[in-house]
Amino acid sequence: MSCGLRTWHWRPSCAILSRYRTAQSTLPSVIVITNEVRENITIMPEWTHLIRFLAVEDDQVHLGQLVDTTRDAGLDSVDGTEIKAYLINGDIFNGKVTKHVYTVKKLLSPVSKEQCSYIRCLGLNYLDHAKEANLQLPAAPILFTKPRTALTDPFPAAITVPKCAQDETSDYEAELCVIIGRSGRDIPEEDALNYVLGYTSSNDVSARNLQMITTQWSFSKGLDNSCPIGPVLVSPAVIPDPQTLKIKTIYNGDTVQDGHTGDMIFNIKKQISYLSQGTTLEAGSIILTGTPAGIGFFRKPRVFLQDGGDVRVEIEKIGTLVNKVRYEQF
Repeated sequence: MSCGLRTWHWRPSCAILSRYRTAQSTLPSVIVITNEVRENITIMPEWTHLIRFLAVEDDQVHLGQLVDTTRDAGLDSVDGTEIKAYLINGDIFNGKVTKHVYTVKKLLSPVSKEQCSYIRCLGLNYLDHAKEANLQLPAAPILFTKPRTALTDPFPAAITVPKCAQDETSDYEAELCVIIGRSGRDIPEEDALNYVLGYTSSNDVSARNLQMITTQWSFSKGLDNSCPIGPVLVSPAVIPDPQTLKIKTIYNGDTVQDGHTGDMIFNIKKQISYLSQGTTLEAGSIILTGTPAGIGFFRKPRVFLQDGGDVRVEIEKIGTLVNKVRYEQF
């Protein structure tokens, strides 16, 4: 079918052909260089065990994927065992794992204070904890919040006890910590786990005397540097069901909490769905999901965090969060 247009046949000049042949002759070396560059930035599968850390090589903060995911990075940090991580390019939400390996100088919380949009917490969310407290099971989740200034890092960072709480009633609470990976509102329970970026360990340190003088818990549980999380953020690909995990607290070598996430009154699906009803649950939100029985306040005799104490939260498939306790000096 003719459109009334003439067909043109173009032939390159000898000069153009000469330049093309010259470029073609150098092309293989260009390809080799490009392949070398590509080899250094080859993208591996998405992370499964993410850490945020200060690197030995450049003294800068990076994200990384643990090289050896069979080891407990929290314990290795305390013991001085070398920790290696594949560099993650990008942020915590969309980072990609490279083949570049860095050495960990210091472990940090997987989510920084600046990345945290909100800290939501559940109280009285384990059956055995409600029993030891001699309290009725709640009909709806008992909620409180923390300021992001409460966040602190794993060892060598310390849990600090400020002057207002130095009455020897600071208490430990081992908790499974959920990090939200994408924002959502009115999330149905059946879809809730699709909003989880990962799981880590946390310690909801509580100043009991301050807690008992008011019905609101945010002050007594929101003191600066009182809420360590980390060190490893584990993907839902590794933990498809968060209600299958053993959870412990070890204080000065003694196991003081020994529970299981299957004992939660409101499971993770219900928590995420409930927290998002009429309220946008933003990416970067941190959810502390409650603690099992064995808190120091209900032990006989009572056990509280002392200056210089060693407290460890151990969660199956995640690892150990270790901190020393430090009373602030004035």
